[in-house]
Amino acid sequence: MFLTGLGTAVPTRRITQAECWDAFQGAPQFSQLDSRAQALLRRVLTGQNGIATRYAAVKDWDEAFVLTPDALHARFALHAPALATQAAERALIAARLTAADIDAVLVSTCTGYLCPGLTSYVGERLGLRPDVVALDLVGQGCGAALPNWRTAEALLTAKRAKHVLSVCVEVCSAAFYLDNDPGVLISACLFGDGAGAAVLSAEPAAHARRVEWKTTGSIHSPADRDGLRFEQRGGMLRNILTREVPALAARHEADLLKEVLERAGLDRADITAWILHAGGREVLAALQTRLVLGESDLAWSAGVLRDYGNLSSPFVLFVLERALAANAPGGWWWLSSFGAGFSCHGALLQVE
Repeated sequence: MFLTGLGTAVPTRRITQAECWDAFQGAPQFSQLDSRAQALLRRVLTGQNGIATRYAAVKDWDEAFVLTPDALHARFALHAPALATQAAERALIAARLTAADIDAVLVSTCTGYLCPGLTSYVGERLGLRPDVVALDLVGQGCGAALPNWRTAEALLTAKRAKHVLSVCVEVCSAAFYLDNDPGVLISACLFGDGAGAAVLSAEPAAHARRVEWKTTGSIHSPADRDGLRFEQRGGMLRNILTREVPALAARHEADLLKEVLERAGLDRADITAWILHAGGREVLAALQTRLVLGESDLAWSAGVLRDYGNLSSPFVLFVLERALAANAPGGWWWLSSFGAGFSCHGALLQVE
C-alpha cells in the first residue's frame, strides 16, 4: 500500500491559549467551578503546556460556551462534513486523482455521531461514485488513523479497490464538557478541531515521493480502558483523561515498537523519522524518555501540538504532512498513534 496524496484542514477561527483563559473567565460556567478548578484552568492556559494556538469550529465565544446536547450535536453535524471534505479535496489534488477514481471511502471520528454516517455526506460533497465502498469507523479515539489505514490495506490487498480515501475528522469543540474533574478541565485546554485525509493506493504515484506502508502492529489493553475514554453524562460526551495516560502511552509505544521492529528484522537505529501522536506535553515528554529520543526526533510532533493542540485522530496525519513538507530523510519511518481502549498502533513506512 502506498500513500499517494495527503491533505489537512482546520476551521478558520484560530485562538491562542491566552484568549482561551480570558474567555473562560467570562463564561457562565466559570463561576460554577470550585477554586481549585479555576486555578487549574489558569495554570494550564497561561503556563507552558506545549500549545500556543488551536482552531475551533465556532464563530465567537458566546457560541463556544453554549454547552447543550443539541448545540454540540449541531456543531458536529455542521462542521465535521465540511472539514472532512476540505481535507479530502486537498488529498485528491495531491494524488492527482478525481473523485471518480476512488473505490472506497473510510471516515473515522469519535467526537460526534451521524446516521447515515459521515461517509454519506463526504461522498455527496465530493461526488464519489454511487458504488463506492463506504465505511464509518467510530469509537477509536485519538488512535483511529492507523486502524483506518489498516482497513484500507485490507481492501487494497484483496483487490477490492485501487484507491482508498481515508479521512479522520474531529470536532473536539462538539465534545466540550466542564466540571471540577481535572481530566475534564485539562481536556478543554488541550484539544482542537481539524481533519486529515489520505489517498492510499495499490501502486505508488509517479509524481510524488514514494511512501510505502510495509508492516504494522497494535496493542489493545482493556485493563487500562478507564485511563482514557469518553463517557456520556447529561446527554453529552465527557472525556476521561487520567494522570496515568503519559506512562501508559510510553509503555505501550515502546512494547509495540520492539515487537514490530523484531518482526521486520530491523533495529531501532534504522528509524530515520518519528511520526508520533503527541497527546500533550507530558505525553510527549514520556515518549521521549521511554524511547530515548532527542528533541529533533520529536520536532514535527511538538510543532503540530504547538500550532494546533491535540487534534485527536487527525494529529498524526498533520505530523506526517509536516515531515514530508520538510523533506525528512528517507528510510524507515515509524508512524504511531494511541488512544481509547487503551490502544496503541504503529506502522513502518519505507520512504524514498
